[in-house]
Amino acid sequence: MPRELSWLSFNERVLQEARSEEVPVIQRLRYLGIFSNNLDEFYRVRVAEVRRLISVTRAGERKRAENLLIDIQKRVVELQAEFTRTQATVLEEVSRRNIHLINEQQLDDKQGEFVRRYFRTTVLPELEPILLDKKTPMPTLNDESIYLAIDIAAGDDSYFALVEVPTAQLSRFIEIPRKKGKKGKVFIVLENVIRYCLAEVFRGVIDIESANAYTIKFSRDAELDIDTGFAESLLEKMETSLKQRRKAEAVRFVYDAAMPAHLLKFLADYFNLGKYHSLIGGGRYHNSKDFIDFPNVGPRYLEYKPLPQIPISRLETDEGSIFKKIRDKDILLYFPYHPFDYMTDLLKTAAVDPAVTDIKINLYRVASNSRICDALINAVYNGKKVLAVVELQARFDEAANINWAQRLADNGVEVLFGVPGLKVHSKLILIERRQGKEIHYYSHIGTGNFNEKTARLYTDFSLLTYDQAIGEDVANVFDFLKHNYRRPRYNDLLVSPHTTRSGLYKLINREISNARDGYPASMILKCNNLVDRELAMKLYEASDAGVSIKLIVRGMCSLLPGVKGLSENIEGVSIVDRYLEHPRVYMFYNRGEPRYLIGSADLMTRNLDRRVEVLAPVKDPDAQRTLQDILDQQLNDNIKARVLDAGQTNQVAGKKKHIKIRSQETIHEYLATGKLPRYPKTPATKKAIRRKKRA
Repeated sequence: MPRELSWLSFNERVLQEARSEEVPVIQRLRYLGIFSNNLDEFYRVRVAEVRRLISVTRAGERKRAENLLIDIQKRVVELQAEFTRTQATVLEEVSRRNIHLINEQQLDDKQGEFVRRYFRTTVLPELEPILLDKKTPMPTLNDESIYLAIDIAAGDDSYFALVEVPTAQLSRFIEIPRKKGKKGKVFIVLENVIRYCLAEVFRGVIDIESANAYTIKFSRDAELDIDTGFAESLLEKMETSLKQRRKAEAVRFVYDAAMPAHLLKFLADYFNLGKYHSLIGGGRYHNSKDFIDFPNVGPRYLEYKPLPQIPISRLETDEGSIFKKIRDKDILLYFPYHPFDYMTDLLKTAAVDPAVTDIKINLYRVASNSRICDALINAVYNGKKVLAVVELQARFDEAANINWAQRLADNGVEVLFGVPGLKVHSKLILIERRQGKEIHYYSHIGTGNFNEKTARLYTDFSLLTYDQAIGEDVANVFDFLKHNYRRPRYNDLLVSPHTTRSGLYKLINREISNARDGYPASMILKCNNLVDRELAMKLYEASDAGVSIKLIVRGMCSLLPGVKGLSENIEGVSIVDRYLEHPRVYMFYNRGEPRYLIGSADLMTRNLDRRVEVLAPVKDPDAQRTLQDILDQQLNDNIKARVLDAGQTNQVAGKKKHIKIRSQETIHEYLATGKLPRYPKTPATKKAIRRKKRA
């Protein structure tokens, strides 16, 4: 299955949450925002890549890419139509809760006076209208913005104009007075404020008889063109490429389907939109991603009730430092169920601990106000040697990473930009601490970024360990990042691009061998995407040998589970709920002594072969049992899990089961109380239970 169509199937699962009447209504509105934001990124990355294939590949491959682009367009049009219907339904539901989103034609005189005053004082100073003429240079449009394409009649003359809706400077949703005798809160979107005052946009220089405005937006190719020459630093090249991105070729043009044909034709000609550009007609409103931040001004039950974070008791005591607690026993954190403060506290403690000599860290996406980076700078002030490997090419976070790289370097942190040709995607911290006459390692291997904001929205694991063999391997990863010509040996870690693929194949082959020898054989693979063809073929081979394979894949999955004669022993689910599922966890049964790996590597070719990724073994029996219990709950989810199948049906998994399990909520209860829901136990779980009883 093409990964692009699989990705659209994932975004349909997000849209299903927006359609679900069981989801609180403000949360449904935010799912619409997530769907829209996802689709924007899909065009900027995935569709842009398909279009590049059309332009550079041979005839046969070009035809396949052209057909794929047609299939994408057809599927997107279907999803966009469903989105428009869902949005109308959800807004009606919101209105029933006395939260009203009205348009410019629904304003009464009092509201109109308020809107006109707001426009003149706040909006008009931000507007820069452009009169469009085929003789004038084409303006560079920002693909993060929406625009109003304006059709103007002025006596015998007519004009076309364009104005950017200034959502970067102003809120998209403006609260206005409610009508007399009405209840609740009333909002109008910023573009409708401009529509209401359209004549004033042109400040009286055009004698407008009539004017109509239609929303449009562009999505541009997000690939950065970075010259490999040595004339300027990588930092300078990145800054230049980011400026060029604003001028990159458009891959999608979205417009209001009510736009008259003559205006649409003019815009298509003016912006040179050809057959490989996706022209998609939609509703009146675009950039619905802004609904992610739609304010809940009604009762709290209109959105999900927050799940309180769960403290880890042994980390809350004052008995001994965090380093002693890591020495005593590995610590497995699961965000956002556990507080991310444990990570910042670790680095803050390291910054002031006299025994700590060195801190090394990978930074891929960090928060705009990062306490992690502040702790690193404080460590330098306290005499520590600090090394930060900053990945400048973290897509859509490049500018933020450039700013942090400069700030860290200005404050004495040694900043590296990774390996030429390889993105550094691993999630590592290494703290070197002098104990007696020797240096000892404290290591962190995680599945998510060191980002306080996303740690509240994404589920991710972090392993803190005093295991010196793992510590030596982590030190070797940092040595490779600093000295790329060295090829280190790793004992415990699987490290891309060196050993991840071969290490995973070795573990899969062991299960195949065990199955063929008559032993129980199984694996559970939890990741964001599974699209590597060679690995998929290896899993088909394992299925054919009798290995039971369970997949938990959030996004793209080009492997087809449950196909007779091909993948009968493979089952898969995808979970979309209040948190974004982000961990990578791989379990191999290994004749009753399960092996667990966590880390940064998805099952994609780029993660296995073209990035620096790390998977680490989880050795602690209690941590293993926690991982297995969490995986089991997700595999038994029959409320928010959708079946992955060849038909991309996205049916709810296990609907006929008597016991209802919503895994993100049962996992929260499990981590807080140790209580597990009832469900069939996997062989790995049964083994862990027996081990616990013996202990």
